[in-house]
Amino acid sequence: QVQLVESGGGLVQPVGSLRLSCAASGSIFSINDMRWYRQAPGKQRELVASITIGGSTNYAESVKGRFTISRDNAKNTAYLQMNSLKPEDTAVYYCNALVRVSIIRFSYDDYWGQGTQVTVSS
Repeated sequence: QVQLVESGGGLVQPVGSLRLSCAASGSIFSINDMRWYRQAPGKQRELVASITIGGSTNYAESVKGRFTISRDNAKNTAYLQMNSLKPEDTAVYYCNALVRVSIIRFSYDDYWGQGTQVTVSS
């Protein structure tokens, strides 16, 4: 069993910053891609940023230049540094990871965290 736990959400004023963390624990042999998604009320869940095990990153156009995704492979943790936050960034942010749970299992399984609320408002 694998658990992903997000932290770092909260209420912040426009142009402020937050740093989200996603810690993976449990039966983990390796983690491939780690991603951050978000879902605002009444909207579909959207991919915000992703990072491969080698550190290659991709971002949604709406957050490029403002958000930075990173990871610490030794700690099985991903981060999302969010700067210059806007009201439209308000959403529940979810962590997602592709996890290989053992050396004898060659496939990667998809795991999700429970989400953390980010509210940008004055």
